[in-house]
Amino acid sequence: MARDGGEAKVTVWFDGGCPLCRREIGLFRRLDRRGAIHFIDVATAEEGGGSCPIDRSDLLARFHAREEGVRCDGGDGRLLSGAAAFAAMWRAIPILSPFGRMARNAQVLGVFEALYRAFLRARPAIQRVVVRLESVGRRSPAA
Repeated sequence: MARDGGEAKVTVWFDGGCPLCRREIGLFRRLDRRGAIHFIDVATAEEGGGSCPIDRSDLLARFHAREEGVRCDGGDGRLLSGAAAFAAMWRAIPILSPFGRMARNAQVLGVFEALYRAFLRARPAIQRVVVRLESVGRRSPAA
């Protein structure tokens, strides 16, 4: 929880050049009705703008988030990746917050991380399907 007693704010870095990622982030933006999440498109972030806390290629390889109010070594919040980053984002969205709270348990987070790693292995194939579907949609005549 944030210092003011409200839910923690979250910053999320995502790959706006990835069609699958854009769709996923679009869903999370719609679910984030309170505006608790700040989304940063790593594909368009300026190099020296300070918006990328680590190397851009590392940010593109795995999902990353920072949850305010979660202190680590005196910083604004701990940089999370993979399932832990998703859990932080879920905690900021009321309908998904039970999953985020469950992920505070190490065993549950371990299961979520295993599922996330499996997704990473399948992601290139899923992205190819999404790109094909988008190209078919662009070629279809308007109804």
